[in-house]
Amino acid sequence: MSVWIVNASPVIALAKVRQLQLLDALGGEVWLPEAVAIELVAGPEGDPARMAVVANWGRRCSPSAIPDTVVEWGLGAGETAVLAVAMERQPATAVLDDGMARSAARALGIPLIGTLGVVVRARRVGIIPSAGTVMRDLKDVGLRLDDTLVGAVLERIGERWIRT
Repeated sequence: MSVWIVNASPVIALAKVRQLQLLDALGGEVWLPEAVAIELVAGPEGDPARMAVVANWGRRCSPSAIPDTVVEWGLGAGETAVLAVAMERQPATAVLDDGMARSAARALGIPLIGTLGVVVRARRVGIIPSAGTVMRDLKDVGLRLDDTLVGAVLERIGERWIRT
């Protein structure tokens, strides 16, 4: 069974657009490091991601140790925990949006996917009818998406991106 170790940004973004179930549908088991859960619970009272975590969304986990190879990247507590758990739990996929954390995952040989990849995969397997619609919603709630990248990705799955 595949295991996805999820960081805060994908949870926040997908919860805001009512698509958090995509992680469950695609990831098999969705693990949420305690450091990430703490970060999400500290969010605003009515925040959808906070509410999901308070309602026990995601399987809680913590790394038994943080390898020096992860510490050296100087990432935040959540990203560090995601990478450390993914290294311990191999095979596991890190679900990350942060550029530096994604670079670290690549350097450490950890499979990864971001929010954009989750949406595209959901479209490819027929869970959602349109990746572009979900991406537009994500952009509207503040997820930073590069229009050129989104356009190229959507073109590969037969959709169009209208730049804003």
